[in-house]
Amino acid sequence: MSETVALDPSVTLADVQAARTRLNGLVLDTPVVPDTRLSERTGANVFLKAECMQRSGAFKVRGAFNRLLTMPDDERRRGVIAQSAGNHAQGVALAARHLGIPAVIVMPEHAPLTKVVATRRLGAEVILSGDTFDACSEKAAEVQAERGLTLVHPFDDPAVIAGQGTLGMELLDVLPEVDLVVVPVGGGGLISGIATAMKALRPSVRIVGVQAERNAATARSFAEGHPVTVSGGRSLADGLAVKKPGRLTLPIIQQLVDDMVTVSEDDIAAGIAHAAMHPKLVTEGAGAAGLAALLAGKIAVAPGQTVATPLCGGNIDANILARVLETVLVRQGHYLLLKLTVEDRPGELAKLVEVIAATGANVVEVLHRRAAWLVPLDRAGLELVLEVKDDAHADTVVATLRDTGYPVATGAAHVWPT
Repeated sequence: MSETVALDPSVTLADVQAARTRLNGLVLDTPVVPDTRLSERTGANVFLKAECMQRSGAFKVRGAFNRLLTMPDDERRRGVIAQSAGNHAQGVALAARHLGIPAVIVMPEHAPLTKVVATRRLGAEVILSGDTFDACSEKAAEVQAERGLTLVHPFDDPAVIAGQGTLGMELLDVLPEVDLVVVPVGGGGLISGIATAMKALRPSVRIVGVQAERNAATARSFAEGHPVTVSGGRSLADGLAVKKPGRLTLPIIQQLVDDMVTVSEDDIAAGIAHAAMHPKLVTEGAGAAGLAALLAGKIAVAPGQTVATPLCGGNIDANILARVLETVLVRQGHYLLLKLTVEDRPGELAKLVEVIAATGANVVEVLHRRAAWLVPLDRAGLELVLEVKDDAHADTVVATLRDTGYPVATGAAHVWPT
């Protein structure tokens, strides 16, 4: 941990405890479930805090409710404004609707449609502006000044940080002897709240933050000992895409967090797929970052340790989820991509399918390719997606097809095999 910045006293354990009392009955105490597959792989006892099942689909509702509940009546009457890539938007919209407070949300123009629609359904006015969090912040400040609204910042606010910290207290209720907590980090509100609560109640716990490689401002700031701004980029973990750490959150992180690591886009995809296929939980990219780091071996885990990570949000677009699952299945050897040609006459496809069926592979998709793909005039090109057990099974399928007389190319070959 860096010693260059003193802890900001604006958020304390008492604040988090008060927030928990305040939020009782308004947010869910989400389940903590064992990840049997990852536990077997690491030798540790790994648990997932299923915050993807939270109201509004993410942890952000905790901080939003706590902030709005602590506002004076005159500010509530005027209304609130927030800037967000999606989950904070829905959290503020939900809390505002419940409390009868007018809400305006500024979101990036490229924000996932599912999050925009969900925010509007919760009764908030949505303004799409810019393509970055910073651009949203500028627009939010402009609208705030015009209408006299109160800003509910997604992470740089003591009440928001305290609200997010209630997740850490819930973890300790279930896992009082937890050794390691791995937390996704965007602006740092969640990890700041968790660290404030957990380090006070269990000083020996190790807390590690995780950021996407493409948006690692807080990780770099932590390593270098001072605030760093990054240009950033598009990521599966869009909820972590913040260009600079928070003014309040960075000091807390530097004081209380033990380490920061980053994960690649492939790591994040693997985390999403693992959550869906094994503990059967749907999580978005930002929510899966902690799990991704554990799967990728980015964090040292000792056998027998108790390890926990929150799946922070489940608001992932269905099309993106489908693409991620398919891509990961291919990379893990469960899907086999084949390209081949057959004689262009009736019955040839049926013969091919019979050969494939005999190997125990399952045909998931078949695409016919002809003239536009420069297939020989007397043949039909086929691209197939097959479901197989593993790499060895895939090798058996390819060998069988070749032995039967089918010229086969695997993967993304650009030339038709002959």
